[in-house]
Amino acid sequence: MRILFASAEVKPFSKVGGLADVVGSLPKHLKKAEIAIFTPLHGCIDREKYGIKHIDNSKLKLKFGWSENIFELHKAKLPDTNINVFFVENPKYFGCFDSVYPFNIDERYNHERFIAFSKAVLEYARLLNFKPDIIHANDWHTAMLPVYLKTSYRDDEFFKNTKCVYSIHNLAHQGMFYDDILDFAGIPKHEVMFSWGVEYFGRVNWMRGGINYADKVVTVSPNYAKEIQTPLGGENIDCTLRDNSYKLVGIVNGIDTDEFNPEKDKLIVKNFSKRNLKGKKECKKFLYEKFAMEYNEDRPLIGMVSRMSPQKGFELFWGLDDQLKSMDADLLILGTGDMWLEDHFDKLSRSTKNIRAYTRFSPELANQIYAGADMFLMPSKFEPCGLSQLIAMRYGTLPIVRVTGGLEDTVVGYPLENANGFKFWDYDAENMMNGVRYAINIYHQKDEWKKLMKSAMSYDYSWKVSAAKYMDMYRELCSHNNQN
Repeated sequence: MRILFASAEVKPFSKVGGLADVVGSLPKHLKKAEIAIFTPLHGCIDREKYGIKHIDNSKLKLKFGWSENIFELHKAKLPDTNINVFFVENPKYFGCFDSVYPFNIDERYNHERFIAFSKAVLEYARLLNFKPDIIHANDWHTAMLPVYLKTSYRDDEFFKNTKCVYSIHNLAHQGMFYDDILDFAGIPKHEVMFSWGVEYFGRVNWMRGGINYADKVVTVSPNYAKEIQTPLGGENIDCTLRDNSYKLVGIVNGIDTDEFNPEKDKLIVKNFSKRNLKGKKECKKFLYEKFAMEYNEDRPLIGMVSRMSPQKGFELFWGLDDQLKSMDADLLILGTGDMWLEDHFDKLSRSTKNIRAYTRFSPELANQIYAGADMFLMPSKFEPCGLSQLIAMRYGTLPIVRVTGGLEDTVVGYPLENANGFKFWDYDAENMMNGVRYAINIYHQKDEWKKLMKSAMSYDYSWKVSAAKYMDMYRELCSHNNQN
């Protein structure tokens, strides 16, 4: 099976958000598949560091509207694999910027960039004779791929048996613009400007097109796949998602279990394992020393590693200063975000003994909190997948989560069998604090707490599990070709 991934960003070459993590990790675990990854050659990518080489005779001329654009192709290996990553070069659209998503660029120009990239991907697949069984597009930046395959390329013999999977990582960014952008793309308006195509209130919505034209639509957890079909979670295209519910699936992202491994992690002060938890106590003591808090083994440490924003539930803390100060636990927060929230927690840090906030991001400190905290609080308003709870559990730190998105799918709340954390349902301060107090109460039941820790550390968080589900989906799509 041949699988082609197309993405605006790929870890480690270019990373802004979780999209890069997925496209840089998932392909490594798709065994018995021949994979090619295509991404733009952004100006911020270090060619020398990653051994990116130009491919001879790769010049490609493509027409968009009345203009012609020239592309070149470069190649490197995804680190620690034999997977080819192809970098589409075009100085006009990508090479001239030192970031993946430049600020303050013209909106039409931004759409042109990704239309050009998407069409170049299809033409380079042909040039390389890489005939894909599956094209896996991601977010609005490559939502043009399923649209192209069902319109301009529908009679193309090269892509005759190609199926398209479309992944939604960020539903809020849908890629909307005026319909004259279709002239640039070379897609006739009469073929797509309707609600079951790309049209959204008279404009083009590329994400809507990706959903309508893809053979499968994937999002990052089963529960989130349900939530986005509701008016509350659907970002105004819930109707489109409901219409396509028959092909919508949710698959939880994995984490890199080599990077997040308490037995080998070089960023924490003492390694430990499920069999020997002594090192975890040393990690906790280190945090108390670093942040000048009074260590008490009988007092739990609650950690948070998060962007400080309402989405992540930080608005629930407003007005809780007295309750936080008096609770029988310590709170340590690492993250940056909205200035009013940073200022609030900075002031709280200076005026209390049991609360500390570090409003700068540090990967080393993040891992240390995952390893040294007893509990990990995630009171998110919405959380499509969430990886922090998986990382925390890997280190024996029990998550306290609000039931939403992937948090519902990955955390089994105490006292259920095989519990690996704690849950609260309603998005309000009282429910959050009740959930925290309940966890603190169980913490003092040492045998029960140790059992919960070992349950959390036994959970399989790896990409291997997620990849198996993706492979099943790919095979199902390919089997349709064999039946025809």
